[in-house]
Amino acid sequence: MYKIDLHTHSVNSPDGGITPEQYAAALDSNLLDMVAVTDHNQVDFALGLQQQLGERIIVGEEIMTTSGEIIGLYLKQLIRPGLAPQETIQHIKDQGGLVYVPHPFESVRHGLHPSVLEELADQIDIIEVCNGRAFLQNRSAQAVIWGKLNRVIGAASSDAHGARGLGKTYTRVPELPPEDGLLNALRHGIPVTDRPGVRALLYPKYHVWRKKIKGSRS
Repeated sequence: MYKIDLHTHSVNSPDGGITPEQYAAALDSNLLDMVAVTDHNQVDFALGLQQQLGERIIVGEEIMTTSGEIIGLYLKQLIRPGLAPQETIQHIKDQGGLVYVPHPFESVRHGLHPSVLEELADQIDIIEVCNGRAFLQNRSAQAVIWGKLNRVIGAASSDAHGARGLGKTYTRVPELPPEDGLLNALRHGIPVTDRPGVRALLYPKYHVWRKKIKGSRS
């Protein structure tokens, strides 16, 4: 069985802190077998890391739409934020990418509202049924039910913003899939979750603070 994490944030995200070396270490140590880098509204880091580490890195982007966040997977170029969800999805599909909905139903972290999800249901490829950082709001049960009712594949992902968050929440699949085989692999996947420590949960606030301090000194 192989471990896939489809939602992580590198040092290139304003609130992220995972370095290229830490991604490489996670893959080389079999902590994970495949990982998507899904920085907020940017893909440069992910594209560069894929060149270094190969297809074990999935190029993604967590895109802010007018109604909440949507992740595009297997992207070739940036999709700008601030578009309507439908337009964002079209841009993902135009690149041959997959539409992944992170932390659905959450209001704290810009999750898509149920009414928006219903409108987009037939265009969503994957819904996040377990988010490793779901603390104040945990909508996993609701996401699982929604996915089953709408026949949308579910995945568990860490939403890690630092190295300590990697390898805690992921989806275990029977084979390491090529780009066109991810959905089929996830159909047979098993969500795995282990709550990270407090430090990992607080990574986003810490990184935002650290980068502001660093910027004010430069």
